[in-house]
Amino acid sequence: MMARSSKQHKTRSNGLANENTVSKSISKTVDQTSVNAVDSVISSNVPLSKEQLTPASTVAPDAAVTLNSSNPVMFSDLSLSKPTAKALAEMGFSKMTEVQARTIPILMAGKDVLGAAKTGSGKTLAFLIPAIEILYFLKFKPRNGTGIIVISPTRELALQIFGVVNDLLKYHSQTFGVVIGGANRRAEVEKLEKGVNLLIATPGRLLDHLQNTKGFVYKNLKALIIDEADRILEIGFEDEMRQIIKILPSENRQSMLFSATQTTKVEDLARISLRPGPLYINVDSDKKNSTVDGLEQGYVVCDSDKRFLLLFTFLKRNLKKKIIVFFSSCNSVKYHSELLNYIDIPVLDLHGKQKQQKRTNTFFEFSNAKQGILICTDVAARGLDIPAVDWIIQYDPPDDPRDYIHRVGRTARGTKGKGRSLMFLVPSELGFLRYLKAAKVSLNEYEFSKLANIQLQLEKLISKNYYLNRSAKDGYRSYLQAYSSYALKSIFDVNNLDLAKVAKSFGFATPPSVNINVGSGSKSSYKSSRSFKRRYDDSCKNEYFKKQKTSLIYKNTENEKNTWSR
Repeated sequence: MMARSSKQHKTRSNGLANENTVSKSISKTVDQTSVNAVDSVISSNVPLSKEQLTPASTVAPDAAVTLNSSNPVMFSDLSLSKPTAKALAEMGFSKMTEVQARTIPILMAGKDVLGAAKTGSGKTLAFLIPAIEILYFLKFKPRNGTGIIVISPTRELALQIFGVVNDLLKYHSQTFGVVIGGANRRAEVEKLEKGVNLLIATPGRLLDHLQNTKGFVYKNLKALIIDEADRILEIGFEDEMRQIIKILPSENRQSMLFSATQTTKVEDLARISLRPGPLYINVDSDKKNSTVDGLEQGYVVCDSDKRFLLLFTFLKRNLKKKIIVFFSSCNSVKYHSELLNYIDIPVLDLHGKQKQQKRTNTFFEFSNAKQGILICTDVAARGLDIPAVDWIIQYDPPDDPRDYIHRVGRTARGTKGKGRSLMFLVPSELGFLRYLKAAKVSLNEYEFSKLANIQLQLEKLISKNYYLNRSAKDGYRSYLQAYSSYALKSIFDVNNLDLAKVAKSFGFATPPSVNINVGSGSKSSYKSSRSFKRRYDDSCKNEYFKKQKTSLIYKNTENEKNTWSR
């Protein structure tokens, strides 16, 4: 996807511009004299001076250390370029979040930054605004090639950043685009050859174009932004990132690296990508909790055979809410999507086995909806900004507090965001709460009463419907495979599961015969191979788990008529 933004070019289709129109418009509006002048500046080896960015950096970095409600820091304080300021106003942004107030002025001054911030803190604008100002003040044209590269771990996050860039560049003339795995590579090549000033990319596809697309001009690169660096490394792109950084010009380049967690690998990546002496900004170090203040968090303890009954009861009573439900495997998402839609609980599904166009359409459909249910794997857990999510349900819990934090980060986003989260735990998994507490995550225990009495109907449906039966077996097998791959074996031990009860949650009266080859599970392979560092004491006492109990009582659905045999 590539697009050009200008005052004259107001017609858009989902943020995409017609390339032919763009090309003609660019050729007509290019001022050859100014382009040559810009070429001399861009091609020089002189680093970006502070004077070049002075119009956009009138707030000193030291003045942007503290942000509170009594002394708000406004975007208007930054004296941004008029096109950027106008776009921000139309987007509804006037007050900066803490990470924006502390980061933007420093980046405007040309410093390299290593940033750490909670999900939902507003860091996307924190790195995009300075990047766009660089392009604006250097008067980048398509012929100058790519001046900014933003690297994102997932396709969905890349598309989301693309959408924000589309809004921010509405009144600018610079071109922008996205290259991601699963998209049409030939179309990407054609657009890169025309000139993309701001490029968003996933690591694998970016490396492909750097190595194989001859018309890709990146010699004038002025800023490299690595978003969700820890996630990029977790999913196995360490080698690709090293190759990318080796290929990209380092002289006269500002770099920004953002990561929710600071690991040894992230530090190594920062060492090779940032200039010596980068500024480290951590807006969370003095926070009491690792999650945002507007998030109400809880967990519920139930046996495996009651899990689906609880999920069904909850969703049935909250059909007018906007809900995301997390599962541990693609096949489990697929089965539960088919089942819930069959029994008249409409849901959307999102997982890694889907084609890219399907994933993109689902993401935007759910983002634009005021209510609805999305069931997904962790493909949606990092960075995605989905508006007004009421509930995050972790039907299958993660085995790492960091994954928990990123999942619940899909709700209560922004400075005044509100939301709720609920995690399902079987009794043998209660030890996970100790790890969450050590990670500064506090949860209340919820109690649910009067669950829907639909087990017999569910088993009858699964036994008679061939397609649902086959899908249920795949989901059951993948659930066990994913569980086997968990690193915290002391808590998530597949041998401790009651398979008869697990089978009932998938609609089977008795456990089906399945081949559980742990090495071929749907869960990402990195999960089973990485070593989880046990930083917490296993001897923590159970009193840590004595949480305030909140009773959530729902009407009995026992008398409801459920006609599932079609």
